[in-house]
Amino acid sequence: MSNLSHKNPPPPCAIVIFGASGDLTKRLIVPALYNLARTGLLPERLSLVGIGHSEKTSEQWRDDLRAFLEQVLAKTEQAIDENLWKAVSRHMTFLTGDFEKPETYTALDGLLSKIDEELGLDGNVLFYLATADHFFATIAGRLGEAGLVSSEAKGFRRLIVEKPFGHDLDSARALNKHLLKYLKEEQIYRIDHFLGKETVQNIMALRFANGLFEPIWNRDRIDHVQITVAESIGIETRGKFYEATGALRDMVPNHLFQLVAMTAMEPPVSFDAEDIRAKKAELFKAIHPLALTDVVRGQYDAGIVAGETARAYRAEDNVARDSTVETYTAMRLMIDNWRWAGVPFYLRTGKRLNIRSSEIAIRFKQAPYALFRDTPVDELDADWLILRIQPDEGIRLRFNAKRPGPSMTLESVSMKFNYKDYFHQAPAVGYETLIYDCLIGDATLFQRADQVESAWALVEPVLKGWANTTPRHFPNYAAGSEGPIAANDLLAKDGRSWRAIRILGGK
Repeated sequence: MSNLSHKNPPPPCAIVIFGASGDLTKRLIVPALYNLARTGLLPERLSLVGIGHSEKTSEQWRDDLRAFLEQVLAKTEQAIDENLWKAVSRHMTFLTGDFEKPETYTALDGLLSKIDEELGLDGNVLFYLATADHFFATIAGRLGEAGLVSSEAKGFRRLIVEKPFGHDLDSARALNKHLLKYLKEEQIYRIDHFLGKETVQNIMALRFANGLFEPIWNRDRIDHVQITVAESIGIETRGKFYEATGALRDMVPNHLFQLVAMTAMEPPVSFDAEDIRAKKAELFKAIHPLALTDVVRGQYDAGIVAGETARAYRAEDNVARDSTVETYTAMRLMIDNWRWAGVPFYLRTGKRLNIRSSEIAIRFKQAPYALFRDTPVDELDADWLILRIQPDEGIRLRFNAKRPGPSMTLESVSMKFNYKDYFHQAPAVGYETLIYDCLIGDATLFQRADQVESAWALVEPVLKGWANTTPRHFPNYAAGSEGPIAANDLLAKDGRSWRAIRILGGK
């Protein structure tokens, strides 16, 4: 896991992007490369090779990407820096080809050999699958058959695979088996953009670099943990994708479970990638199997979000008018190990909630009342440690303090740390660290095959149970609310309640 402010440029290489004309390439990959150039962390000799079905020249591809990058920069009132753009675009080649046809890979092999000879890239190639997931196995297989990802090749050959990595346990296992037929595990980088966020990476620093926190990071001091990933947007143009996916598949086995792992894993012996990934794998194995009673689902109805009218999910484009697909899910996890036994982890994620907010909230056990029995204090507020992931990244600690005055009156107060107030943060889209780590071969922030399969195994009983039951009362929450009432009931039966979904300045 790289601290970009103290790193050197990666070795020379070619980055081959499958799906080069797609939204992911334009919106995230190329802006991330531009930002790496800004910090001096692009390879000094770099070639970008785009592969897509569209008929276009290399110049047209370059111009399309530049135009989109200018739009991205305009949102932050920046103009494109010609020197930085030149560092990204000086060696860009577009190859029109069908992902399924062997001749595409024959042409790619010849093109890479020519580029390597001209630029001296030492045989290093990073293949990026920025495509729909149904192409992952096909592309990997064709690359393998063409000898393009052989571990015996000169230089490194690495493969970045975007999510979703599988649609259920069987498909995840099948995809892993297929990839590992052609590549070794250390060549595969299963990317999750959530792990590119500084606040997520800082969880390990907060826990393991501070003697204040790690000694109390256990069942003796922590009552429960709440992890929230709330989105105010709907499904936008992804109706077909969402109808086949839903909130649980889209968010839980990857994003939310990775946040659980970062929060709950045991301390590794080092920051070596394999040491950290081994601890995450152990954590997934320790999670108690989920029952249907541990999980709730919801679907948004029409409502008001940020003062704007929002239509119901069933009224969205490319969505069935009687759809039973969930746009919200919440669950209760229990971890069967000495550190966390008896401490529930509550997870929730949903579309069209009141605001966009992602956080990890750790509630500490309440202090005993005896000391305050004869004072005006009626009850003690619990102490919270809030790790805000987005927006307004930061950390907040809430605790009780005496209000000035003659009586013992307590009030919950907070200490805040905002990243933007302490550190100068270069413009970023969240992929910079992840791409840089792929280029230098650091797999810390990427999932291993066993982690992926363990995560799918945990939600498999829920997916099968939902497939055999029709949800009642869908839609069951209004757009602009905090989710369905059933999610509140999930915590109420434990005598707990959700934190309000609000901005960092709120309680």
